[in-house]
Amino acid sequence: MLTAKEEMLGYAAYSPVSSIRARMWTFSGERVDDAFFGKRLNAAIQFRERWGVFEESDAVRLVYGESDGLPGIIADRYADVIVVQLLTTGAEFWREVIIDQIQTLTGCSAVVERSDADVRRLEGLPPRSGVARGHLPAGALTIVENDLRFGVDVLGGQKTGFYLDQRHNRQIVRRLAGGREVLNGFCYTGGFTVYALAGGARSVISVDSSAEALALGAKNLSNNGLDALRNTWVEGDVFKELRAMRDRAMTFDLIVLDPPKFAPTAAQAEKAARGYKDINLLGFKLLRPGGVLVTFSCSGGISRDLFQKIIADAALDAGVNARMVELLHQAPDHPVNLRFPESAYLKGLVCAVD
Repeated sequence: MLTAKEEMLGYAAYSPVSSIRARMWTFSGERVDDAFFGKRLNAAIQFRERWGVFEESDAVRLVYGESDGLPGIIADRYADVIVVQLLTTGAEFWREVIIDQIQTLTGCSAVVERSDADVRRLEGLPPRSGVARGHLPAGALTIVENDLRFGVDVLGGQKTGFYLDQRHNRQIVRRLAGGREVLNGFCYTGGFTVYALAGGARSVISVDSSAEALALGAKNLSNNGLDALRNTWVEGDVFKELRAMRDRAMTFDLIVLDPPKFAPTAAQAEKAARGYKDINLLGFKLLRPGGVLVTFSCSGGISRDLFQKIIADAALDAGVNARMVELLHQAPDHPVNLRFPESAYLKGLVCAVD
């Protein structure tokens, strides 16, 4: 790309379909070739090594798009398997090189592609998923995170199989859960459920709409030797289930709400804000005095300031006095590039009610 004065600006990937026509690979004369990807991918992996993320888990985000100077490229490591997402035209063009380089740099036995996210349609690209290199291990794929074990479905699970960005926040819930009765909304495969029970929760109710996710969640309890009788799995729409709990005058000491992305872009923010307010209003109404709400938004179209305002409005309408105790964000293997603030997508609050 050239400036208006025809000076070299850098190299970009051009997409004739996307509303973002050019995504910059470099802001210099550095050429984009096989060596370029090897250098950038290796730098991303070494960055995570320096920050010690591999000491916490054998499941780590190795490459995080623009934050690692690799727009449209996501790579997550699950034990001996790498899962990649190639989400832009530029990433698609260099697909074979990227996959080969990742396998070479990591030495993993298999590379799975999960380029099935909706965002590919905006780039005019069809979805693609499956094993791209090697062979998946026989039996269930299991990861270890902070001394706890989780099964991961890398071929059919949400995102790339597990919510790696919540690693530190699960530890916070573990710390808060001791002796409490817990509600885990949008529980997926029970990440927060496992941590809450490991932290000494008296009981947990875990709600999700996916029967497959709940089945894997039950296995996760067994994998960690946790008492299955202390948890109740509920398959259903979380909004409806929480309303039903409210109508039955049920209450909890600790509630975790980690809903899916309501607003991928700012254009959907207004509609999404209503959804976030509704679910958190229900959360506040289900809390006992002295209870704690741990609530999240992963929507890129909802800013941290807007999310905090939504939660404040929900508390006001619920008639509770809530105080924000902690601000939560994504784990450090999802670093935020200060030149690309959109990479800070996960927002969370820990709120205590009187």
